[in-house]
Amino acid sequence: MEEDRTYVIQKHDASNLHYDLRLEFEGVLWSWAVPKKPPEKPGTKRLAIKVENHDLDYADFEGEIPEGQYGAGKVEIWDKGTFEPIKQKQDEIIADIKGEKLKGKYVLLKTDMGKEDQENWLFFKKKSN
Repeated sequence: MEEDRTYVIQKHDASNLHYDLRLEFEGVLWSWAVPKKPPEKPGTKRLAIKVENHDLDYADFEGEIPEGQYGAGKVEIWDKGTFEPIKQKQDEIIADIKGEKLKGKYVLLKTDMGKEDQENWLFFKKKSN
């Protein structure tokens, strides 16, 4: 069994309020901006826009990013914990999330929808079998 990895969602009140989903892969935090509150129950799908990777130490960041800097605004940890990767493909990630709010198997599924310069994914909780 693989060792659990870092998982965090940061509530980010920048130009638009959104949530930054971060999962540890390959020694960095793969990151997605989720415009609406993350899904806590099966059946709710959320858009997740892939953004640049972040260093692992960013998982603990809370505070104010100053005006004029990229991502300016207030950042607070909304949920954190660990996850176990179940599936990792170029267009699909399944993770068993063990957070304080989110718990269970979650799916990130890459879509073809969206702007040409934007990588859109669907983020949702898998129904339990």
